[in-house]
Amino acid sequence: MTTNKATNKKKAKSSNPFRGLTIAVTVFTVLLILSIVLIFIVSRKINSMEGADTQIKLAAQGGFSCEYSEAQKLYPYGEGVVKVTNERIAYLTLSGTEIYNVAVSYTNPQCYIYGDYVAVFDLNGYSFTLMTRDKPLYTTPTKNQIKSLAISKKGYVALITGSDESNGDVILYDEQGKGQYQWSSYNSGFPVCCCFDGDSEKLAVSTVNTSGAVIVPYVRVFSISKSTSGSLEMADSAMYNVDGNVMFMSMFYSGEHLYCFTGNSMYEVKEGKLVQDNYDFSAIGYIKLVDGKLFITYSEGVSQLNKLAILNGSENVIYNSDVGSKINAVAYSGKLYAISVDRRIFVYDSSGTLLNDFAVDEDVIRLNFLAGNKLCVVSASGVHTIS
Repeated sequence: MTTNKATNKKKAKSSNPFRGLTIAVTVFTVLLILSIVLIFIVSRKINSMEGADTQIKLAAQGGFSCEYSEAQKLYPYGEGVVKVTNERIAYLTLSGTEIYNVAVSYTNPQCYIYGDYVAVFDLNGYSFTLMTRDKPLYTTPTKNQIKSLAISKKGYVALITGSDESNGDVILYDEQGKGQYQWSSYNSGFPVCCCFDGDSEKLAVSTVNTSGAVIVPYVRVFSISKSTSGSLEMADSAMYNVDGNVMFMSMFYSGEHLYCFTGNSMYEVKEGKLVQDNYDFSAIGYIKLVDGKLFITYSEGVSQLNKLAILNGSENVIYNSDVGSKINAVAYSGKLYAISVDRRIFVYDSSGTLLNDFAVDEDVIRLNFLAGNKLCVVSASGVHTIS
């Protein structure tokens, strides 16, 4: 009987020949799943490096290193960077050498760069400073709190301030920082933003009237001229408004054409009227005018990929494509446009042709073009240049 039992057990074991194979398949499946998970995790880290024409280690590029907290205060400008703090504004070379500095006392300094000029103003404060790459031009105090400003190609400054007597003021300063003209808004609502045309002969001001049941947007255009004595004068030129609960947050002149943008739509002055163009941008991010073309970044909603659309002078879309998840910064110069997305930097010409695709190994904070089509990149580790 004992012999028969042992024989039966041996037969039972040999009657399941696939048991070992099942165990092997299970182990293989588990290892495969773990491998896929690891590949997914690693691929997410190097995804921004894949597909790029060039992979760049920023720390190996020209420039200088600094802490992340200091890098956040740096703005590429001219042939170097502007460093902005509450107590000081300094213009530095790409090696970190200081060219000049201006002592200030700002609570919330904001840096605005346009063409050859850079302005630093104290948001909700009472002073602003205008500079060029050669020297600081002036620092001017204001009576009321500063909300925003615009700079013209000739160095004029249009300053939007609050007011206790009106809904807000727009003050025009000449090249020397002398206040030449003030427009106070009483019936048009609160001034939101403004822009000059390319010849510094027009100033468009966006306002919003909130006194009624619905928001009423206005765009007022002023002509700018010089008197026989050399002082600047402003005169009403046109006024536009549209139906609908909208607010124009940014405006651009392209030649004689005035474009106005809300958070998700574009308007244009046509035949004496401000009309909405038929584009669906959903959520607009950055808007830049490059060689007469509008470069507009937008997304179709929260957590959606950002896209880049390029419109030519006839408002035709000549480029429209996904660019990435997080837009860090954009820059333009002449006929070139650069955009930093995730850990990639794309460079386009004004026709929408992709000229360069760089993968970088650090987070980009800001960028701008230098002479010779070089890029100045401020990253988490400092200032770098890319040819």
